[in-house]
Amino acid sequence: MTSRVIPVVPFVLVVFGATGDLARRKLLPAMFHRDMAGQLPEAAKIIGAARGKLTADAFIALARESIIEHVPAEERSEADVERFIARLDYRAVEADDDGGWQELAQALASYRERVNVFYLATGPALFGPICERLGRFGMAHGNARVVVEKPIGKNLESAKELNAAIGKVFPEDRVYRIDHYLGKEAVQNLMALRFANGLFEPLWDAAHIDHVQITVAESLGVEGRAGYYDTAGALRDMVQNHILQLLCLVAMEPPARLDADAVRDEKLKVLRALKPIADALSTQAVVRGQYRAGASAGGAVRGYLDELGAETSTTETFVALKAEVQNWRWAGVPFYLRTGKRMPERVSDIVITFRPPPHSVFDASAGPIEANKLVIRLQPDEGVKLWLMTKDPGPGGMRLRSVPLDMSFANAFQVRNPDAYERLVLDVVRGNQTLFMRRDEVEAAWTWIEPILEAWSNAAELPKPYTAGTWGPSAAVALIERDGRTWLDGGA
Repeated sequence: MTSRVIPVVPFVLVVFGATGDLARRKLLPAMFHRDMAGQLPEAAKIIGAARGKLTADAFIALARESIIEHVPAEERSEADVERFIARLDYRAVEADDDGGWQELAQALASYRERVNVFYLATGPALFGPICERLGRFGMAHGNARVVVEKPIGKNLESAKELNAAIGKVFPEDRVYRIDHYLGKEAVQNLMALRFANGLFEPLWDAAHIDHVQITVAESLGVEGRAGYYDTAGALRDMVQNHILQLLCLVAMEPPARLDADAVRDEKLKVLRALKPIADALSTQAVVRGQYRAGASAGGAVRGYLDELGAETSTTETFVALKAEVQNWRWAGVPFYLRTGKRMPERVSDIVITFRPPPHSVFDASAGPIEANKLVIRLQPDEGVKLWLMTKDPGPGGMRLRSVPLDMSFANAFQVRNPDAYERLVLDVVRGNQTLFMRRDEVEAAWTWIEPILEAWSNAAELPKPYTAGTWGPSAAVALIERDGRTWLDGGA
């Protein structure tokens, strides 16, 4: 089975920060794959922009190395690589002064009638200066769209300032705040499971669902990002954006139609319905942790403070939360959220646990009846499992067993699973904002997160230690088990 490829209109993509990690590891390989699939029109152009004084040939050589490093050999040929790099050009631009901007404007002058996508693969401190110069040098015209990566601010005030700086130049309908988790196939299939099937939506409420777990676990530590990470932490880096967006997709009401504002209106209602966490220092609602030396990903690893090169830090590398959505659909259903670094494995799951049958007709010899669970695996192997109770085969009476109906997307569709950036960048070209965060969404998420951050900053308490290679502090286990539930480590 092959996936259907829908070409897009001719466009020019300008990547600021084109020599950085995101561009080399994700953006260029994503565009290469779309070119391979025949989705890029012949006239599509990609221009790298960075402060490095590179020649166009030097940037093209760098891009070639990125494709060879990040695209498996069996998924490329020399002819494919040559065709792709023929689309590339480069301009040296200073993000925080006027150097190189006139030259960039001249290079884009002949593409003014096309869709112009400006991808800001830079730190958020440069979003405002770059947008201001795009406007001042005449590049923020009606065909121009800007893409910004998280983090959108460090708190509510800074998020509003960033949004205001971008909004001075680009109207909201041409601003694309990207969250690559929303471009994953499994996340898209959550929408399909709920709204394209008559099976789940009638059961998608507090009467039938016991609780929801969302886990985003990473086996790696902070690596070379220790300096940045110590100013952010797990709550800002993962919960405020990725995990809250996943919660919104699980909890949202069915939109009237599948367009950008209808979907984002429903997500915003969820964010505004989140019960404020009154006491962020109570382990009954929030647990924060920090990894110590241990074993992860097959070997001994250093602790966070060792990687940071500091004696102490209050930055959390793990956080677990118990969230509640205060509306009629979800009243009384807890949402358990957790994320952390140096976990036993890299895995991201959404687990919806249904309520057990109200009465068992089976005697004790049949064994316990386990609750049905719908498990949506976001990474590493995207797919869906539905755990059901069935009879254990064989004679000798009724014995029950919980078994999964298991669908791996790669096996079911026999196609390469595209990276989220492949979908999202071309959605910008199409002008489809459904999978991008709106300004009021970002600010509503910060409104819920900020009291937790403030409580932590005003307290002298350090994050609870946990050994690298484990599933976090013991307090995170207590958080869920005091409710009579348990974490499904590594999914299910």
